[in-house]
Formats: sequence, structure tokens, C-alpha cells
Amino acid sequence: MMRWFARFRAPALFTLLPLISVGFCGACFGFFFAWQSSTLRGLDMIDPATAIAAMQAMNASVRNPVFGTVYFGTPLVLALAVVVMAALRARLSAALLGLGLVLHMTGVFGVTAAFNVPLNRDLAAVDARAPGAGTVWQAYSARWRSANLVRMIAAGACLILVASTLTPAVQNRRRS
Repeated sequence: MMRWFARFRAPALFTLLPLISVGFCGACFGFFFAWQSSTLRGLDMIDPATAIAAMQAMNASVRNPVFGTVYFGTPLVLALAVVVMAALRARLSAALLGLGLVLHMTGVFGVTAAFNVPLNRDLAAVDARAPGAGTVWQAYSARWRSANLVRMIAAGACLILVASTLTPAVQNRRRS
């Protein structure tokens, strides 16, 4: 396996893969941060029927290639970076990237699958103009924002872990 890596300059790989990982993790964190800090807060300020219809549209629109590349690509990029760093004997970088991967898989993928997706499916079946839409929206929004807060924190912690692999202290311990 080392021969395959020998085609590339190892110092470039020590920086390039973590840097790409930072970009993917940063995009995920930014996405969840925007939802947490503004989007849901804004929807909570408008008529519940409008908020439901808007959230239904946003949930449908998020299934697109740009979001999919970042959302599903992040764990792939992190896994690749872990493998390459381990193969290059950059144990500290591999460990930090691996911890970021575990955190991303549990705190982002796991929470999304267990909470946000089921909530979104339930909301998709709601008639925004039906009586009681306000109650439905309040319950949905509170639960969705709580789950999204966990995703945002996990994505932010993952970003910090991955970004730390670019620090001189970690870069200088490449083969430790």
C-alpha cells in the first residue's frame, strides 16, 4: 500500500486530505448552524400554516446533489483521510480524524436518521391549512430544533477535531 502512496508526495497528503476534510466538515457545520440560528427561528415567527408549507418545501428541496455530496461525502472523505494517515504512520492525525468520523456518524448521521427524518416524514403528511396546524408546528419545531442542536454541536466538534490536524503541533508529530 505504501507504494501506491509513494506516487504522491507524503507532505502534500498530510495537508491536503485534512484540508479537504475540514472543508466538508465545515460545510456540514455551517448547514446545521444556519438552520439552528436563523431558519427555524424565522419560521417560528410566521403563521404556522406558512411555516409548515415552507418547511415541507425545504425538506423536499434539500434532497439534491450539492447537499448530498457534502452530507454523504463527509464520512467518506474522513474515512479516506483516516486510512491514508494511518498508512503514512501519522497516528495522531489518524486518531483525530477517526474520532471526528465517529462523532459525525453518531451525532450527525445517527441523530438525523433517528429524529429529523421521522419528524420530516410526519410533517410531510400534514395539511398546513388544517385546524390545529399551530399546535402541530410548535411540537414539530421544538423537537426538530433540539435534534438539530445535537447535530450542530457534533458537526462543530468534528470540525474542530479535523481542523486540529492542520496545526503545527499535530503536523510536526506525523510519524509519532
